[in-house]
Amino acid sequence: MAPRPSWKGHLRLSLVSCPVSLYPATSGASRISFHLLHKGTHKRINMRAYEPDLGAVERSDLVKGYEYEKGHYVVMDQEDFDRAQI
Repeated sequence: MAPRPSWKGHLRLSLVSCPVSLYPATSGASRISFHLLHKGTHKRINMRAYEPDLGAVERSDLVKGYEYEKGHYVVMDQEDFDRAQI
């Protein structure tokens, strides 16, 4: 999807008028997102904290993981985020 300008106007210099559009400097496409995984099986869970093989899961058993390939995750813990200063 093409970015939309947040403002459109004209810049007038003496007798010449130039159209100007202002676009945001950042995009959401470069944003990294994580999935919630079960700590023991590293399988993705639903928002209701349910893992298909185990059933209902306690919130304390959840970890964050980045899906680098379909069904394969890199599991992250709080120390990883602290080291990265995110």
